[in-house]
Amino acid sequence: MAKRDYYTVLGVNRDAGEDDIKKSYRKLAMKYHPDRNPDDRQAEEKFKEAKEAYEVLTDSRRRAAYDQFGHAGVDPSMGFGAAGARGAEGFGGFADAFGDIFGEIFGQQRGGRGNGVYRGADLRYNLELSLEEAARGAEIKIRIPTLEACSTCHGSGAKPGTRPQTCPACHGRGEVRVSQGFFSIQQTCPQCHGTGKIVADPCTTCQGAGRVKTHKTLSVKIPAGVDQDDRVRLTGEGEAGTNGGPPGDLYVVVSLKPHAVFQRDGADLHCEMPISFATAALGGELEIPTLDGHAKLKIPAETQTGQVFRLRNKGIRPVRGSVTGDLYCHVAVETPVKLTARQKELLHELEAINQEDPEAHSPRARSFFEKVRDFFGS
Repeated sequence: MAKRDYYTVLGVNRDAGEDDIKKSYRKLAMKYHPDRNPDDRQAEEKFKEAKEAYEVLTDSRRRAAYDQFGHAGVDPSMGFGAAGARGAEGFGGFADAFGDIFGEIFGQQRGGRGNGVYRGADLRYNLELSLEEAARGAEIKIRIPTLEACSTCHGSGAKPGTRPQTCPACHGRGEVRVSQGFFSIQQTCPQCHGTGKIVADPCTTCQGAGRVKTHKTLSVKIPAGVDQDDRVRLTGEGEAGTNGGPPGDLYVVVSLKPHAVFQRDGADLHCEMPISFATAALGGELEIPTLDGHAKLKIPAETQTGQVFRLRNKGIRPVRGSVTGDLYCHVAVETPVKLTARQKELLHELEAINQEDPEAHSPRARSFFEKVRDFFGS
């Protein structure tokens, strides 16, 4: 099968510069590399095709020959002088590009190139709130362990009056280049661990680390309406960076304590409302607790267990919303206990009256037993 045009393979114009060619090749190599596409012959062929195009177009002599004579100009079997083996300069360009790709494919950590400056780590703090605090908002003080820049050496790690020296292994770059054949791979310098500096006389306070363990107290403003697992970010309150790098952030993650009365569901609240047998049968008016105080609720006659009443706008206004939720009251008819002799007498009398016309007084029981008879076919 005829080879495709190298510029088409890489998706660049014929006047593309080396940076554009390298960028396009790296994208294709990341996509079609065999280690990312095991047992995919088509991907492997595309990877080889892109590699071949890159090798030619980043070599000035071979590219000139290709532009003039096409594939024949870079085919050694055709005898063109420009198609000879690539010089050391050409292989160096390819090795640099492939080294970068190799590092990205296998997750190589590329450090703070040149000065070893790193951002501090983010921290997480789990904060338990009551339902009332989450609904209304609060300002709470927390105490957290953290790493801060050493006040003695101001984060340099060196004893006062001295300063870190440039690493002799990487010459301050924080990285060293390892050659494997004609491939060249960059990795973190093992002597300075990517900082680019060596501390010959370490600070006695931080032992050369530049940071010390400490605790700090912070005031956290919790907005009204936060819910379970919501996060409040405190910028710059995480761990201190290294070599003067910026600090990380602190994430305060909300956890709601169980409530004695209410259960929260987003912006809505739910509660179980026990009522007496007489209230359920005759109806009445109850005083219902809410987060803001109390509310009156009318119970209609003949209310059944499981019936739900909604009180509008008695829930929670969420932190990311403008509509306040509702309060749902779930009825639970309470069976009386520890009955007196008179209570038992009255209940027996009531039951006897009910049995005179059970279909009229107990419609749910009638419906249930009809279903049972239908089930057993009797």
